[in-house]
Amino acid sequence: MTMIVYFLPMPRVLIVAFEGVQTLDVTGPAEVFAATARHLGRAVYRVELLSVGGGERITSSGLTLVTRDLRSVRPRREDVIVVAGGEEAAVRGAATSAALVGWLVKAAPHVQRMTSVCSGAFILAAAGILDGKRATTHWSACETLAQMFPSVRVDRNAIFIRDGTVWTSAGVTTGIDMALAIVEEDLGRQVADAVAARLVLYVRRPGFQSQFSDALVAQTSSSDPLGPAIAWARANLAKANVGTLARRAGLSERTLHRRCHELLATTPAKLIDRLRVEHAKTLLSTSKLPVKTLAAQCGFGNAVRMRRAFERELGVDPRQYRLLFSTVT
Repeated sequence: MTMIVYFLPMPRVLIVAFEGVQTLDVTGPAEVFAATARHLGRAVYRVELLSVGGGERITSSGLTLVTRDLRSVRPRREDVIVVAGGEEAAVRGAATSAALVGWLVKAAPHVQRMTSVCSGAFILAAAGILDGKRATTHWSACETLAQMFPSVRVDRNAIFIRDGTVWTSAGVTTGIDMALAIVEEDLGRQVADAVAARLVLYVRRPGFQSQFSDALVAQTSSSDPLGPAIAWARANLAKANVGTLARRAGLSERTLHRRCHELLATTPAKLIDRLRVEHAKTLLSTSKLPVKTLAAQCGFGNAVRMRRAFERELGVDPRQYRLLFSTVT
């Protein structure tokens, strides 16, 4: 009896680049997929860099990428397409490239996954691939994406989102998180964790992890009166409210609302709740404080309000968050 063995084609990771592309948007996911071979001792994915016309492309940091002309590549079912982001002018040029957009439109129905990193979401949106889907991009560009493409359901919090075969990630390093999630789906959690460890990542972040962090908020401190007010609120969460935040910033509540919207794409009330969630996340992962006690310390007033804030911001409740991220044994 003759046995017939069928070999499935190796999945390709087709990373779409352009002049001025963000370096880490390309190299981050590329290293994740390449690291699977180093861990398993066999090739799993074949990474290819593509661009319209092929040849050399200079990244945002001045590195030179050697790319293949995407028009010579016929997408296959097992492929993963990664559309990288870049500076505004570079992305605008890519999003208006008839050759690039047309190739993505033709590829989308056939590939296993269509993904974007950071502002690459604008390119997918320009191709109509995000129509009617949940998607995310860098926190500073979420409002613009929502305004330019109203048919896209923009999630301003998640670091990456999967909607069917389409994946989008927030900013720069979140492309690594998204790539690790894809590896986990294909090869299992043990392999994904091993790749993360090989890349010396402290923790693998789930998609619902918020983009909004103390570090981002702190960026306002050197350039805007809102910064010192936020620093005060962070240290006085139990007393913070919209009125006190406005007084600390020396602004009227109306002006405070406008500044929060301009700088952080949120309202003052949501800003305070997000600061509380950030502090609660730290306490949940580093202490054994009861949730009720923790809610009071963070200024929520009660556990019910904290749970609602967590579900709104992260998609999980405080107890689930503690199970996922606690470092206390």
